[in-house]
Amino acid sequence: MRTIKVGSRQSALALTQTGYVIQDLRNICDREGLAFDFEVHKIVTKGDLILDVTLSKVGGKGLFVKEIEQAMLDRTIDMAVHSMKDMPSELPEGLVNGAVPRRADPRDALVSRGGLTLDQLPEGARVGTSSLRRSSQLKSYRPDLQLESIRGNIDSRLRKLETEGLDAIILAAAGLYRMGWEDRITEYLSEEACLPAVGQGALGIECREDDEELLHLLTLYNDPATAAPVMAERRFLSVLNGGCQVPIGAHAVWLPEDDSLNSENKLQLTGMVGMPDGRLILKETLSGKDPVRLGEEVAWRLIDRGAEQILAEVRG
Repeated sequence: MRTIKVGSRQSALALTQTGYVIQDLRNICDREGLAFDFEVHKIVTKGDLILDVTLSKVGGKGLFVKEIEQAMLDRTIDMAVHSMKDMPSELPEGLVNGAVPRRADPRDALVSRGGLTLDQLPEGARVGTSSLRRSSQLKSYRPDLQLESIRGNIDSRLRKLETEGLDAIILAAAGLYRMGWEDRITEYLSEEACLPAVGQGALGIECREDDEELLHLLTLYNDPATAAPVMAERRFLSVLNGGCQVPIGAHAVWLPEDDSLNSENKLQLTGMVGMPDGRLILKETLSGKDPVRLGEEVAWRLIDRGAEQILAEVRG
């Protein structure tokens, strides 16, 4: 029996996500008669070590995955479970995304101390977030809010809501659900107020491209209904060459089938590029059948409207 070595960050959320994936893979192995066991290897990433600086100032891509990817290339581990929004749009040579399981809720969630929604927060309320994408959109939606940077794992950020006197914090709904803390959510933010991050709510199962045995197993785990929208979002990000330093968001959904002859399911993708101070937010929504082409088209529409100038200004 082969033991698959699974790399994971050490946070409670990362380990919980990895545990869910391993259990799902065990169930597939039982169903298909495959002989695999799984072993978790905890790995510390650069993003886990630097907690006193905002992500946008740390710079670089793959802050939460680079060390894990190197371990795969070194064959210390065989696969890794990532939050898709942490994965760079381009993977290192020799590695592939072997599976995208069914997506959880992609929305951002507001957790407030007084049970107040985003619109109900008092003028000048202090709102904590670790994301430039969130703060940019919230500054546009509610310019009066005081947006404050908070870093750390999901549990430590929830504690900071109380210990640092914040009125509210913004977190990914999927993470709260996976930890069993969905009762803490005050409000799910609309896409008009805050478009999600690329791949938010989805997981990416990364492995070596030459590991055919493992890739076969992961193919059985892949959810095409999730993989296609995520592919559109990631292609959008790739064209814009965006990272944590630039406010970029995207969300793709399947449109309902129409009654026309020869109709095929279509994806609808909304993409966003904004200034960090929220004074300019560009959004574009298009639909199409090819996720890669759709991601490219939305990105180029935004570039034509001035996104390239925004990106250049932000990057300095």
